[in-house]
Amino acid sequence: MRLGLCSRTHPQPRSSFLPHSRILGTPSLSSYSPISFPRKRFTFSGRKKLILRAQNLDYKSEQQLSAAYMDLRKEFPELKRNLYPDIEPYSTGFLKVSDLHTIYWEQSGNPNGHPVVFLHGGPGGGTSPSNRRFFDPEFYRIILFDQRGAGKSTPHACLLENTTWDLIEDIEKLRGHLEIPEWQVFGGSWGSTLALAYSQSHPDKVTGIVLRGIFLLRKKEIDWFYEGGAAAIFPDAWELFKDLIPENERGCFIEAYHKRLNSDDNETQFAAARAWTKWEMMTAHLLPSEETIKRGDDDNFSLAFARIENHYFVNKGFFPSDSYLLDNIEKIRHINAVIVQGRYDVCCPMMSAWDLHKAWPQADFRVVPDAGHSANEPGIGAELVAANEKMKNIINRN
Repeated sequence: MRLGLCSRTHPQPRSSFLPHSRILGTPSLSSYSPISFPRKRFTFSGRKKLILRAQNLDYKSEQQLSAAYMDLRKEFPELKRNLYPDIEPYSTGFLKVSDLHTIYWEQSGNPNGHPVVFLHGGPGGGTSPSNRRFFDPEFYRIILFDQRGAGKSTPHACLLENTTWDLIEDIEKLRGHLEIPEWQVFGGSWGSTLALAYSQSHPDKVTGIVLRGIFLLRKKEIDWFYEGGAAAIFPDAWELFKDLIPENERGCFIEAYHKRLNSDDNETQFAAARAWTKWEMMTAHLLPSEETIKRGDDDNFSLAFARIENHYFVNKGFFPSDSYLLDNIEKIRHINAVIVQGRYDVCCPMMSAWDLHKAWPQADFRVVPDAGHSANEPGIGAELVAANEKMKNIINRN
C-alpha cells in the first residue's frame, strides 16, 4: 500500500487584547519584549517608551510626566521572564476515556486559580515535571496530562483509537471530570497542532492560547524534517536516521519507518524507535543538548514517541485537508493568543509560524532570534513565561 505522504459570526474578544506591537497605539511603544516582531523596530527602553507615550498625551511638567509614567507602568507592567521554581502536584489521577485507553492527569499550583491545560509534544512525548515551571503557581491551576499511549497513560505506545479527534474528546472529558468551565490552552510543537485543533473545535471553552514551535502538520513540514530537507543542516545526525533504511526503501522514510515501528519483531521496533527519536533529539536545540539526546536511548520513551509520531504523520494528522488548521483560524480569531517561535527551529521551521502569523495577525507573534525548537532553550522559556504573565495581566484587568 502506498501512503499519501510521499507521493461564522464570532463573539467579541473577552478583552481588548491586541498584538503587543499595537497595545499602546503605535509599534514603537511596546513595553513587553525586545524579542517581539513588530512591523518596525525601535530600540527605546521600556521607560523611555512610556515617557514618550506620556508626552504624546500632552503632559507638560516633569511631575505630570512622572505621574503619567507610573500610571502606564501599572497598566503595562514589566513581565516576569524567569521560570518558576519546581513544584509538586496537589492531585493526580487516571481517567478512563474509552474501553481501551486510560490517561494520566495531574494538577499543581493554585486549586482555585485560573485553569490552564498543558498539551505536550510528539505526539507521544508525554509530560515532565519541568512543564509546570512556565506558570505562576499562585495564579494558575496547572493541569498536565499524558495523551493516549504516552507517558503514564495506558496502554503504552498503543495506536488503536489514537487520532487527533480522540485526543480532542479526551481533553473535553478531562475538563468535565475536573469540573472546569473554561481554561487557557498551552501547547508546543505537536502540542501547538493539538491546541489549535482543540480550540477550533471548542472555542467557547478557551480563555486564551499560548503556542510554541508551530507545527501545522502539512506535507511540506513532514517532508522537510523526515524526507531530507533538514539533513542539509544536520547531515551527521541524518546519517544515523538514514542508514537504518535500505537504499531501495529511501523513497519515503515515513513509510519505511512505519513498517519497522509496527514490525512483529520487538528488536526491530526498538531499533527503529531509537533512530527516529535520536534524529529529533539531536536537532531540537540550537546548541545540541546531551541530556536531550540521551532520551533516545530510553526504549520505553522512544517506542511511544516514535510509533505515535509516525502513526500521526502517516495519517496526515487525521485532518481532512493539508491546510485544515489555517483554513479554520476564523473560529478562534477572537481569542487572546501568543505565538512563540525560535528563529532557527529545524524541527518545526519558522515558515509555519510565519504562515500562522499571516493568517492570524491578531495573535501576538514573538520570534526568539537565538533559539531552535526546544521549550527548554533559555530564550524560548523566557518568552513562554512572559506570554503566560501577559495572559494573567489580561485576566486580572477583566
